Amino acid sequence: MFDFKVVTSWIDDLLRVQAGIPEFWTLAIEFVLVGVAILAAYAVLALVLIYVERKVCAFFQCRIGPNRVGKWGWLQTVADMIKILLKEIIHINKSDKFLFLVAPFFVIMGSILAFAAIPFGKGLHAIDFNIGIFYLLAVSSLGIIGILLAGWSSNNKYTLIGAMRSGAQLVSYELSAALALLTVVALSGSMQLSVIVEKQATVWNVFHGFAAIPACIAFVIYLIAGHAETNRGPFDLPEAESELTAGYHTEYSGITFGFYYLAEYMNMFIVAAIATTVFLGGWMPLHIPGWEAFNHVMDYIPSVVWFFGKAAMCVFFALWVRWTFPRLRIDQLLKFEWKILMPISLVNLLLMAFCIILF
Repeated sequence: MFDFKVVTSWIDDLLRVQAGIPEFWTLAIEFVLVGVAILAAYAVLALVLIYVERKVCAFFQCRIGPNRVGKWGWLQTVADMIKILLKEIIHINKSDKFLFLVAPFFVIMGSILAFAAIPFGKGLHAIDFNIGIFYLLAVSSLGIIGILLAGWSSNNKYTLIGAMRSGAQLVSYELSAALALLTVVALSGSMQLSVIVEKQATVWNVFHGFAAIPACIAFVIYLIAGHAETNRGPFDLPEAESELTAGYHTEYSGITFGFYYLAEYMNMFIVAAIATTVFLGGWMPLHIPGWEAFNHVMDYIPSVVWFFGKAAMCVFFALWVRWTFPRLRIDQLLKFEWKILMPISLVNLLLMAFCIILF
């Protein structure tokens, strides 16, 4: 399987040895290159996800979807991006202008920071903290600050209600998501994402012998909690169009609205990517013990293909759920978390600890 460290080492050698650039400037250039690559991948993936959701939604509703701009409508999201960039940013009377403009940056920065820590392939990892799971939980929670600021600073009762709903929802479901990830941390013995992936080289965590049952339960809980954290249907109470127009970002327009739009879709991908990394082996291929010929063939498939294939499967499942189930009430949503998901998560964590000690 191709190791992307070959490419990164070649770039580093080109700058340090062949070009003779001092170490400080070499590191500065590498940091800029990594940052540009992350931002470009972030933007491109968001445009692809918007197009995919439109097509998947059309399929479930027996429609065609975008089919005018570009072949099969694949340029429609690019046209929409240009439109958002050109639209005017409308300033709201009696709003807190500073917080109103700062709020979208909290949302987009939390999303980008989480996106940057994901291992996309073998050797294709921008940063690898030894507390990677803790880091992802911390930075992914930054978005709630931007949502609460947006709801309060807009001077609109609908945005404030949407922000309060979103705050209650995210804080609640963050607990179940964290407990689901801690279940796998207990199994792997590490919070470092690269170590968690490497320990799934022979078998993915959801198929991990004695730990398969608690791992599968944690996988389902994380998908549900992650779906709720991204404010996607049927958990889209903060953006309930029939009740709150557009929720906490009702008063936003232009690029400020675009930040919320991008972050929503990329958060869906980040949830799928974390689930892929922690539960489905990340970029590791599918190996079946005893099937050496099959395993050898699987190793020829690039690691990036494995990762994005698994993540695409999780994204499709999220879209399937969104366009299948009706919206819940806010009391049903919170009751489901505190009375069902949370107790199951705690018991499942104890079950995983018991399995580890016993076996």
